[in-house]
Amino acid sequence: MAAADVLKKIKQENVKFVDLRFTDTKGKEQHVSVPTSAFDKTKFTEGHAFDGSSIEGWKGINASDMLLFPDPNTANIDPFMEEKTLILTCNVVDPTDGKGYDRDPRTIANRAEKYLKTTGIGDTIYFGPEPEFFVFDSITWTSGMSGSSVNINSEEAEWDSHNEHDGGNVGHRPRVKGGYFPVPPVDSLQDLRSEMCLILEEMGVPVEVHHHEVAGAGQNEIGTKFSSLTQRADWTQILKYVVMNTAHRFGKTATFMPKPILNDNGTGMHVHQSIWKGGKNMFAGKKYANLSDTALYYIGGIIKHGKALNAITNPSTNSYKRLVPGFEAPVMLAYSAKNRSAAIRIPYVATDKARRIEVRFPDPMANPYLAFSALMMAGLDGIQNKIHPGEAETRDLYDLSAKEEAKIPQVAATLPEALEALKVDREFLTAGGVFSDDFIDSFIDLKMEEVTRLRMTPHPIEFDMYYSL
Repeated sequence: MAAADVLKKIKQENVKFVDLRFTDTKGKEQHVSVPTSAFDKTKFTEGHAFDGSSIEGWKGINASDMLLFPDPNTANIDPFMEEKTLILTCNVVDPTDGKGYDRDPRTIANRAEKYLKTTGIGDTIYFGPEPEFFVFDSITWTSGMSGSSVNINSEEAEWDSHNEHDGGNVGHRPRVKGGYFPVPPVDSLQDLRSEMCLILEEMGVPVEVHHHEVAGAGQNEIGTKFSSLTQRADWTQILKYVVMNTAHRFGKTATFMPKPILNDNGTGMHVHQSIWKGGKNMFAGKKYANLSDTALYYIGGIIKHGKALNAITNPSTNSYKRLVPGFEAPVMLAYSAKNRSAAIRIPYVATDKARRIEVRFPDPMANPYLAFSALMMAGLDGIQNKIHPGEAETRDLYDLSAKEEAKIPQVAATLPEALEALKVDREFLTAGGVFSDDFIDSFIDLKMEEVTRLRMTPHPIEFDMYYSL
């Protein structure tokens, strides 16, 4: 679509408001609404001013003026607003030089796609993320001087079996780790997921599958189609918006937290990826699992930079409650065909067109613009420097001896470890000016604030372990 097409759509569909959206460093969408009476073609050419100092990790108050430039190709009618509202996803521009703002995640994704072309390795990179999520009936928490607590209410949860409900307790629910994937009424969220899928399709995000996931208390997945880097990140933001708001409409609450529940499966975001050039899949070849050397070197780059990547692909303190060795988490930085215990899996496919790799350690706390860009940059570094990943792993990596385990590199164990790795291993990200040192430093500072807050807060489990000693 061009700007003129958007203005025509606004008029034809009697749109009342235009919602300008952008994504902050942490991956949360932000928005400002403009009445259509105040929206014209100048928004596409001159931008819409806003205060960048109010966004965490962005400009200081002494240099706060920023501009939103909407991408006309992202025009979508919002299905949740009472008044007819058109959504436009924006890039953020610094008015002092007229360039994309250095800390704007979507601008970084744009730069990453341009950089790929300059390398000559490919002209397009495709991503296919699989963000899982939980749906609960309600949740409450508190953290303060008087104590801390969290309580999850889910009619699918094993602990709900003894609770009384209006109309009675139906008794049909998945067992712990038993959510994959019995039919209703054990799966009570079929209609909710179907509604999410229909809305996603309306908003231009092609849906391929939906189902209950392994965790018993309301874990789900909606599989959507792969696309190029920036568009696929746009679609991931749409998916999160639709999931959260559809759940809200159903009187429930959705979360993409990696590990909201103790002793049940966590939530990941497996990321499928492949590089193409001139209509040819550069990952297809005659080596292991019908991969090319290009694909193997790409894997080598991800393994080499795994811990630094964790800071971006697993950017929450909660992420590392999922990535714990010994609990069927993808912590081993190895690759294998079919073997789901490896952090990088080569899916079985019928044709070279579908040949790809699947990186299994990311989670949906990741900002998709940053995560996809960082994964690509690590892979390109592997290709450019011919970093071979070694032999593929056929063993069950969840069942190794301590001696065997020590020979395989692992993901970071904590967010501070990942941030420290990013601090020293960043050159692969700054190649071609895709990520800047200023952005990486600001990202580390922002995330260390979260680390410090958690470090200072007494945890209920500490009372269980230490109160009577």
